[in-house]
Amino acid sequence: MASPYDKNMPSSTDHPVAQPLLMLTTWPEREAAERAAEGWVNKRLAACVNILPRMQSIYCWDGELQRGEEHQILIKTDSRHADALQQAIVEQHPYECPE
Repeated sequence: MASPYDKNMPSSTDHPVAQPLLMLTTWPEREAAERAAEGWVNKRLAACVNILPRMQSIYCWDGELQRGEEHQILIKTDSRHADALQQAIVEQHPYECPE
């Protein structure tokens, strides 16, 4: 049964049955995250993107403990667009190794 939200999901014929997916990444600057999110939605790679307020991240990079502030990005898409969306994230992301 179709939901009222189906019309907002990206459309493609690559896969006969698309599974909903929630993809996550982080972004250091809100404005850049908004530009990336607008591009993904405009290209229909994502149905919706949520950019959460700044959070503190603690991680290891080059063998050293690091701290940084960044935004958690929640990307609602489907299995038909996951590969293209992942590629877009890698191409646009300022980090050498995005989450």
